[in-house]
Amino acid sequence: MNSPKHNTEYISAINVTQTSEEVYKFNFSTNGEREKNSWWYIFCLKCRQKEVGPGWEPGCWPKTCPHPYCPSYRHVARILALLVTVTLFWGVVLAVMGSDAKPGGQLFNIAVLVVFAYLGGWVFRMLTLPALVGMLLVGIVYKNVGLIHIEGHYTELVSMLRKIALVVIFTRAGLDLDPVALKKLYCRVLFLALVPWCTEAAVIATTVHYLLNLPWPFAILCGSIIAAVAPAVVVPCLFRLRTKGYGVAKGIPTLIIAVAGIDDAASVIAFGVGTSMLFGSNSVTYDLLLSPVSIAAGILYGLIWGFIVKYVPERSDPYVVPLRILMLTGGGLLAVLGFERSSLEGAGPLAVIISSFTSIYFWTKQGWNIEDNPVATAFEIFWMICEPILFGLTGTQIVLKELDLKFVTVTVMCVAIAFVSRIFITIIAASGSSLNFKEKLFIALSWMAKASVQAALGPAVLEVALNNKNQDHIDYSRTIVMVCIISILLTAPAGAIIVSLSGTRLLTKAKPSNEQWRRGPRPSIRDITLNSEDEENGTSVSNDLQVQECISDVAKSECTAAEDRSDKI
Repeated sequence: MNSPKHNTEYISAINVTQTSEEVYKFNFSTNGEREKNSWWYIFCLKCRQKEVGPGWEPGCWPKTCPHPYCPSYRHVARILALLVTVTLFWGVVLAVMGSDAKPGGQLFNIAVLVVFAYLGGWVFRMLTLPALVGMLLVGIVYKNVGLIHIEGHYTELVSMLRKIALVVIFTRAGLDLDPVALKKLYCRVLFLALVPWCTEAAVIATTVHYLLNLPWPFAILCGSIIAAVAPAVVVPCLFRLRTKGYGVAKGIPTLIIAVAGIDDAASVIAFGVGTSMLFGSNSVTYDLLLSPVSIAAGILYGLIWGFIVKYVPERSDPYVVPLRILMLTGGGLLAVLGFERSSLEGAGPLAVIISSFTSIYFWTKQGWNIEDNPVATAFEIFWMICEPILFGLTGTQIVLKELDLKFVTVTVMCVAIAFVSRIFITIIAASGSSLNFKEKLFIALSWMAKASVQAALGPAVLEVALNNKNQDHIDYSRTIVMVCIISILLTAPAGAIIVSLSGTRLLTKAKPSNEQWRRGPRPSIRDITLNSEDEENGTSVSNDLQVQECISDVAKSECTAAEDRSDKI
């Protein structure tokens, strides 16, 4: 039997052990919290989200490459698979093309430019800036260092790549429109789309005419291209805001996205009409009569093709998704290339937007959720491939030694004046609606970014001018391209930052019970990181990818449970 002394020593030893364990746990938790609050941990966490779903990795991987400091095994394996695939593809091209695919050949240089443009975009994305700005800068550096010179039949290849990218971006723009919301807001959407667009186009045309000495026809064409809003910049930022519930009570994200699509369509129409009148060999009267025919042909083609895709393939076909992707892609390419051959250039891009919008309208009636649309997800993947091609090659149009500081300064002034004018006219045009001043200001600010439309249509004007072989027209077209690129570099990063930061301050956050609340359309790969905010009413939304993927009505209960778990963690 133990003596009281032994019992006291035993109890003291237990207390000491418990105390040491508590101290160890306290130190461990303190160090862990300190580590999680470090800038390096936060930066790595923004770059790498945890993988979702079952998977396999070597047993030593978590210890050797801890999350989030190192990429997951799945991510590394994915990159290796892409590298192997690219190497195999290059080997096949080398066997077919010969010397052009070898280092130093034009085809090889174009491929390397695309790879570096993608890496430049990745760097900018990690800095929470639009990737397209990094891609543009890579193209500019690549050209001015002398690493690429495109000539001969490769100019036709570059032209075809731009047209493919044009089809992809306008198909995405049409698929991102919400037919139900547009039906409810079509009067307001059309008014807010066309009035600010016309105002900005007119201001740009006036300023570049008087300050850059562009003739009126080219100045008007330049203004109509610059006035388009950039879906590539605006849409991902709005998706994140809409996921967190900001502005959904009044349908502001849908309104902004819809206006961006209509702006693109207006710029496409103006591009087709303007190029046919400027570079066509027909009389002005004939061109004026041809313009409405071009618009009507594009709309009719889009409606018919969208109606066909409703029934072909059949909705219950197990291969319905890939077949619909092929149908939309083939129809879009045929529209752009076919109408170009028939001297109706403006009808092609317009037909692409109309056909994709008509398709999503019918698909939603068949039961597809507009925000859980696998066809739109596929075109987002296609855009990942086309984006570095489009912006990298567009950047090669800028030769720095040919730029004049005065020209750049004047161009910046023109874009800034037009942007300020659009802000004022948008606020005025939104008067009489249910929007308050902060919401009107946010809408006006969200329409400042320029990107994909300018990168696609600007070089297209130059291409038409080069085919026309008129030196004055070529010089004017080069000016339009430079204005487009400077506007992208100036407004794309600023627009993304302003939309991301001002959205949480200017928009009202809805409750999850709101019928317009959405869990996040498709987890956007082009996202701008926003800090999570806990509101007093407790309606914060988790940024966990697993929560973002709970987007169907059937999974609402699972989404709520996932949010609760994320909040506890």
